[in-house]
Amino acid sequence: MCLSIPGKVIEISKNRYIIKYPNEKRVVNLSIIDDLEIGDYVIVSNKIIITKIPEKDAKKFFELVGG
Repeated sequence: MCLSIPGKVIEISKNRYIIKYPNEKRVVNLSIIDDLEIGDYVIVSNKIIITKIPEKDAKKFFELVGG
């Protein structure tokens, strides 16, 4: 089983997204979400953005795991 953690969208260029995690950045080439903006928090699975989550939920997650 995998655990997907929230990542922050820091760059958008056509269908290419740069997602920042606490210790790394990753490139994602596909999203099923249409209205993403820089600064949004997302969940990525298999290099696909599958959902957008509220910033408060992402911050709460990092508080709980100490990140």
